[in-house]
Amino acid sequence: MNVGCNGAVDNPGQRIGRNRTQQEAHAMNLMLLGAQGSGKGTQGALLASRFGLVLCASGDMLREAMAQDTLIGQQVRPYVDQGNLVPDELMIGMVLERLRGLKDVRGIILDGFPRTLAQAQSLDARLAEMGTSIAQVIYLEVPRELLLSRLLDRYICRAHGHIYNLKTNPPKTPGICDIDGSELYQRVDDQGEQIQQRLNIFFSETLQLTDYYGKQGKLITVDGTQSIEVVNQAILADLKVTDR
Repeated sequence: MNVGCNGAVDNPGQRIGRNRTQQEAHAMNLMLLGAQGSGKGTQGALLASRFGLVLCASGDMLREAMAQDTLIGQQVRPYVDQGNLVPDELMIGMVLERLRGLKDVRGIILDGFPRTLAQAQSLDARLAEMGTSIAQVIYLEVPRELLLSRLLDRYICRAHGHIYNLKTNPPKTPGICDIDGSELYQRVDDQGEQIQQRLNIFFSETLQLTDYYGKQGKLITVDGTQSIEVVNQAILADLKVTDR
């Protein structure tokens, strides 16, 4: 399994069969759009499990590269540490390299990429060259004040990145992941001024993507202030993807 792209791609039921048309393959490619703290990771995991898709989170890929101190990890670290956007050429190259390594899967869910209009346009062009496209984009709409509150209370498990919120989704044992028993910690970019910087970037740049994908007729807007279950049901009500 690739870190950053989570899903069991060896299950025959999750593969694109030889008799499946390219248009049907396109229908499986989704994108989650929303600010940090909007619930993209949680909803992405639910959708990936339900439909047999592969969840590709740009944040996981970046953290893996930095943890392994690869060349690209060294290049992106200053941007990530300061809460700034990683340059387009680095992000696009990393994401497309990952996508090329996922052969014959039923579909993907992109989480956290693209973040700018230029990235979105470049991604569309490069995906077209690969004979595929993004079919639908799910925007989880959450007010800035609530996002800030969620991020301040967000903790991640060290082993597998399971997400907790101390107010809305606390662990059964304080500081310990319910699933794997590893320590919970708060990411550096979920603290202090870096949170404000990340939200500034989203509302000034990334939010433009709602217009971009809306004009393509691909956008689904969901009220992300609701419970996990209600948000998931709202997504499923408008999503044009069939169960496995």
